[in-house]
Amino acid sequence: MALFAAACGDGAVQVPVPNPDAATRRLCQGLRLPEKVHGQKRRDTSPDSPLTAAWGSPAIALRCGVPLPATLRQTSELVTINGIDWFGQPSERPVTFTAVGRQAYVEVTVPPKYNPAGDVLIELGPAIKATIPAKPEGQI
Repeated sequence: MALFAAACGDGAVQVPVPNPDAATRRLCQGLRLPEKVHGQKRRDTSPDSPLTAAWGSPAIALRCGVPLPATLRQTSELVTINGIDWFGQPSERPVTFTAVGRQAYVEVTVPPKYNPAGDVLIELGPAIKATIPAKPEGQI
C-alpha cells in the first residue's frame, strides 16, 4: 500500500499527516529540512503541514511523528547510517524507512527511482540528528 499518491505534474504531493502528541509535534516542527534531497527540489504537500515534506517526482516523502511501525520488534534488523537507526520495510515499493530510537519517529518513503535509498537517508540524517534526541540506549 502506497503512503501517498503524487498529484499530476509539479503540484502538491498528497502526504497523510501524522497525529502525534504535543511533545512529539514540537520536536517535529523544529526539523530544518534541506531544500534539495538527492538533487530533487522540495515540493508542497497536501494537506499543508509542518509534519510532512516532499522532494522530486515521484516524491520522496517525509512524515515526522508517525507511530512505531507495527512490524518493528526488538529483534528487527536495523540499518545504522551516521548515528541514526533506520527500520526499513522493503517488502513494499516504494521502500519506507523509519528512524527509530529517537524521541519522535520519522518516516521516509523512497521511490525506486532514487536507489540506493541510503543516499536519501544520509542527506536527511543531519536534520533529524540535530533536532530529535535519541532515546536511552536499548529503546526503539
